[in-house]
Amino acid sequence: MTFQVNKEDGLYYRQTLFDRAKRVVIKVGSAVLTDDNGLDEAIVANIARQISFLQSTGREVILVSSGAVAAGRKRLRVVKTPHEELRVKQALAATGQGLLMQAYELAFAEFRQPVAQVLLTHGDLSHRGRYLNVRNTIRTLFEFGVVPIINENDTVSAEELRFSDNDTLGALMTNMIGADMFIILTDVDSLYTGHPAEDPEARPIYTVAAITREIERMAGHSASALGTGGMMAKLRAAKMVAACGGSSFIGPGRHPEILQALFSGELVGTFFLPGKGTINRRKHWIAYVLKPQGYLVVDDGACRALVEQGKSLLPSGIVEVRGSFSVGAPVHCLDRQGTMIAAGLSNYGAADIERIKGRKTGEIAAILGGKDADEIIHRDNLVVLGREGVL
Repeated sequence: MTFQVNKEDGLYYRQTLFDRAKRVVIKVGSAVLTDDNGLDEAIVANIARQISFLQSTGREVILVSSGAVAAGRKRLRVVKTPHEELRVKQALAATGQGLLMQAYELAFAEFRQPVAQVLLTHGDLSHRGRYLNVRNTIRTLFEFGVVPIINENDTVSAEELRFSDNDTLGALMTNMIGADMFIILTDVDSLYTGHPAEDPEARPIYTVAAITREIERMAGHSASALGTGGMMAKLRAAKMVAACGGSSFIGPGRHPEILQALFSGELVGTFFLPGKGTINRRKHWIAYVLKPQGYLVVDDGACRALVEQGKSLLPSGIVEVRGSFSVGAPVHCLDRQGTMIAAGLSNYGAADIERIKGRKTGEIAAILGGKDADEIIHRDNLVVLGREGVL
């Protein structure tokens, strides 16, 4: 199984990358932070102690913390239902976010470590100007020696402005600030080759060289009690980070010395190596942050031009336009089988692309009465699956 790294090499890669990691994002899930009585204060205190230790070694740390909804649910004694309304979740988040930050403030104060609350919606990152403002704020907090504590602003987030889960939010933060490592602390101890309770041959996977489809199939073998993302979401997050040159870790958040164990080289949890090819931050923003407003189905020739040759997308290769979008909108490109092959920013709106699809570049001006660009998506605004190892 080529996705795995042998034990000796895995230990070497781990130790080397942990030693080099100067900027780290740590995500802690609800299943780690909460128990039947709400927030587990002992766990919160332990996380604060370990992160304060990392700060004392000269590293910069961001904490992405779930737990607001779960804390609010326990405080208000609201039983979770299968089809819970968004307004209920938002009310629980509003109640629990204060409890969560109060717990962190008190815990970090024991180590004289200042913290700051940063609440985000997807709209804060999809708007380029606000995206850069968030990045500048976090960098300034680093200058002041502050640990930013980030969570989704569930109280105001509409469905279209939500992150799918805090694993994704953590990965976006990792890539946005150029962190070296993304650490996901959860209630499972590692990724396994099979279901440990059902397969006697199941073994933990300690080091993953690349997140292949075989690895993704293993995601169903691990389940979390309270988290919303699940193991598949964590693998997607690790894949996002690898695409930008970072490493990731998934492991037991209730281990009393988990961060010290990791940075001292112990073989715990599952470690994901950086990708071989990386994309720049702007292309990361296009590929991962922006939600598509439409889709373009392209023919086999266009697929080869995009994936194998790194070409721009021309109107001649488009066979179908899906959705209604304007100039500059983020769109995804699909092959005829519906597989996503690229993400990019469109030079034309959907209505105009419908008129010029399948036509040569030289015909654009005559059909539309003018021409803004030869390409539907220029390669500088295009991130391609396969060629750049993302999506």
